[in-house]
Amino acid sequence: MDSVWTPLLLTLKVAGWATALNLILGVGAGWALARLGPPRWRLARDLIDATLTLPMVLPPTVLGYYLLVLIGSQGPLGAWLLQTFGVRLIFTWQGAVIAATIVAFPLVFKAARAAFEGVDATLEDAARSLGLSEWAVFFRVSVPLAWRGILAGLLLAFARALGEFGATLMVAGSIAGKTQTLSIAVYEAVQAGQDEAALHLVLIISAVCISVLLLAGRLSPWQGRQQERLR
Repeated sequence: MDSVWTPLLLTLKVAGWATALNLILGVGAGWALARLGPPRWRLARDLIDATLTLPMVLPPTVLGYYLLVLIGSQGPLGAWLLQTFGVRLIFTWQGAVIAATIVAFPLVFKAARAAFEGVDATLEDAARSLGLSEWAVFFRVSVPLAWRGILAGLLLAFARALGEFGATLMVAGSIAGKTQTLSIAVYEAVQAGQDEAALHLVLIISAVCISVLLLAGRLSPWQGRQQERLR
């Protein structure tokens, strides 16, 4: 059973951390592109949007290569972390978190941007006219009105992080008990001819992902509007 539960717990930890990071990064980027800048900056916003959405369409091996160049021992960020703090990210679960965060980021970013663009800007202006600061407007007006879309994006990102394989394998490797997530464990089991173990792992990750997707569907803004019409 350890061959099943150990990668499952590691996968949940990696996906949980990746989702928590994207709560900050993805929601912040989505709000910034939805609200900041005058209309004449539309081309710049579209360019930034395309750049931030790249991890959704780039091959995982390409993302893994970029990460190796950036956070590897010889990379600019990796070398600085190693020399300054003695921190090595390659072949660690923290490296797997970074890979999963980048791969899942567009799902949170796109959902958050759409959710914030759906918020009536006049309500935010009214809050400002009452003396609320920008932070207060964000947390007391914008987020409460956009929470369904944000949460749906976070759940999709969690499901995506659960199944991340390519970039994680390149950055974190496949060290049993340390960096071997469920998807990598499935690959290793198939390669070793352990069909029964692979089947158990596949059923577990499929059940978890289906549950998350069902919950995300229930929380989507479209589903919420449909329920309101039915009432």
